[in-house]
Order: sequence, then C-alpha cells, then structure tokens
Amino acid sequence: MKTRLFGMLAVVLLSIGASAQSEDYALANFDHEVTQPAPGGNTTDGGPQAVSNIKSVAGVPLVRLNNGVMMPRFGLGTQVQSMENASRRQELNETVRGMVIAALQSGYRHLDDAMFYYNERGAGWGIRESGVPREEIWVTSKISGNLADAQNSFNGMLERLQVDYLDLVYIHHPAGTLADILTCWRVMEKEYKAGRIRALGISNFDNRMEAFNYIMENAEIKPQMAQIECHPLAQRKDARQLYAENYDVQVECWYPLNHNRNDPNNTTIQQIAQAHGKTAYQIILRWHMQEGLCPVPGSTNPAHILENISIFDFALTDAEMEAIRAIDRGDAGRSFRLGYGNNGFGNFQDYTYNHTFTPSAIESVQSSINDGMSQIHTLDGRQVSTLQKGINITRMNNGTTKKVLMK
Repeated sequence: MKTRLFGMLAVVLLSIGASAQSEDYALANFDHEVTQPAPGGNTTDGGPQAVSNIKSVAGVPLVRLNNGVMMPRFGLGTQVQSMENASRRQELNETVRGMVIAALQSGYRHLDDAMFYYNERGAGWGIRESGVPREEIWVTSKISGNLADAQNSFNGMLERLQVDYLDLVYIHHPAGTLADILTCWRVMEKEYKAGRIRALGISNFDNRMEAFNYIMENAEIKPQMAQIECHPLAQRKDARQLYAENYDVQVECWYPLNHNRNDPNNTTIQQIAQAHGKTAYQIILRWHMQEGLCPVPGSTNPAHILENISIFDFALTDAEMEAIRAIDRGDAGRSFRLGYGNNGFGNFQDYTYNHTFTPSAIESVQSSINDGMSQIHTLDGRQVSTLQKGINITRMNNGTTKKVLMK
C-alpha cells in the first residue's frame, strides 16, 4: 500500500507571539435561497430534529440548504466495500466504529453512511462512544428506491444507528420503476414533515434523467442535496450545473479522491502539492471546497482521517484552481458508470452486531493517531505526551511537521 506522508510546514514557530500570527484560510459559510419548507412542519415543536445544534468545527464551513438547514460541507465517507461480505460484517462494523470515533475526535461533524454499506450499527456505536453530542453531528444515510417497504427500511436505519432522527436521507440509487422511486420519496417526505429527517437527497440520479425529472415534477418537497461521483479528472460540470445552478440543490461528492484513475498521481496536482508543502490528497480536497462542493472522503486510518480534514490552513490560488480545472477528462475520467432502468438494486439483509460499550474507545483510537508522532508541542512551546485541546505542533517520526487542531 502506498504510504501517504504528511505535508511539511514551511516554517514551524514555537514561540508564543510568532506562532499566534498564522494566516487564516478558513472558507466562509454560504447560503442557498430558502425555497422549501423547514423539517418538522407537521409537529408543534419541530419533532426530534429540533434538538440539532450544528456548528462549524475545525475550520469546516457550513452551507445553508434550500430549506434553511445548516450542514457541514466536509465529511467522512464510511463505506469499506472490501468488508461488506456477510462473513466480515462484524469486522466491518468494528472498523467503522473506530473510523467514526477517530473522525469525530479530529473535528469531523458530518458522517456519510448507507443501509447497503452494512455498517450502520458500527457507525452508531462510534457516535455514542465518541463523546461528541449527537445533536452536533450531521448523520446521513441512504435508502434504495426500489425497496418493497420503505417505511420499515427507514425505521431500521434509525434503529441500527441508534438515533431519533437523520440529518439527511438520500435515495441511494434511482433503481426500480419510477412509481417505486416516488413511493419511497413519499415516505421520506412524511418523515421529513414529522421531523425525523432534516433534509432530502438524491444520489446518482444524473445517471437516469427520467428518474430525476419524475421526482422534480412530482415531489411535494424538492431535494436539498444531490450526490454524484466527482473529482478533478471527472469534474461533472453538466451535472453540477443541473443541480446547483438550475435547481439550487447542493452537490456532494462521493469518491472525491478517485484512486481508480490515480487523480492523486496527476502531475499538475503533484506540482501544486509540492508548492504548498501538502499532500496531493489535501490539494484535491481543498479544490473541492473552493469549488463550492461537499466532499466526503473515506479512510480507515486515523492518521489519514486527520490528514484529510487538515486543509484549512492554506488556499489554492486562482491560477492553481484553473490548472486543476484544465485536467478534467469528462466522462472518460469517471470510475463508475452504473446503469439502472427498472432493475432493482439487490435485497437488503439485516444483520446482528454484538458489541460491548467501551468508554475507553476514544483513548484507544487516539493512540493510533499519536503512534506516528515522535514529538508534540503546544503553542507555548511545551512538549506534551498526547494531543491537547487547541492547536498542537507535531513532529512525525519521518521528520515532517504539522499543525493539528484538537477540539
């Protein structure tokens, strides 16, 4: 497996005065026009979702969706496809539990899941054991559009994740008949009005435009989110224009690093990474953010999870953004082209997950992050044994240094 090195900071200042003068490259929040009703409209108190308390953490900006709900624009993708076989689901869920804890402890507040990832139980345990209040976390899951009983499927998602509401529910794939898809959407609308869903989304509908058009023509509550494959080699300009510009729907990007087509090894991206002392992965994710997109990169490695979110201490120039836009290969750069039609998308088989609550989970995952660090200093120059709240200056065993923000 290719080793991913942390980017080297040009200068590390450990004195109190000098290190406090670092430039702020945080991205501003932005708004969509509010055109759709707020969630929880059929209740007097907004329903379960009314407790939500989403804030900007670790420099991650928020976006106001077209229903007025605020969402963190950067998240963790939780799919671990290599472990989805029924024989490995216990291992899968334990792995995802650790991923979620590591992400939340690194400043993530947005988790992207799906019932067909077969890991919702592990994600739920990670949320509970992270120490971060559930109401401060944006929790997404996805449901298939062709399930025979979408209501029971939604109830099962809440049970597996151990939550009272979901911040976002996508129709995962436009599979099945148009009537099937609309039936599923009606269940989602019902739960939205009851305050058990905060935002509605469509995923991969750009691969079946008749399904997109059918939803837009017949939905009572139009989508707030659209999820697509998108990355520098397949920038999906037409799909982005359709969703964001024509319908004011926020675009989220799955598989944003595109390992299948080696986006991180592109010469342009590598050169920009060297200029900033960052990794290619960080350049790609910063490009997503400056394009106004919402990337949800996944990783099982706590150090990589932390690396991915550490993109708010630099900015790409206009020339660098244009250089990355110029490497777009259109559809030829895509890694996945799924066909749909009236075909189903497989049958979901519920699963058991035996897990004992362990309050020490945070420490065990945090130690995985700390293992790669030979020295940790606070901003006042003190050397410490573990990451402290606030900004830390870390020197890795490979000689590189990095700023780490702990909340």
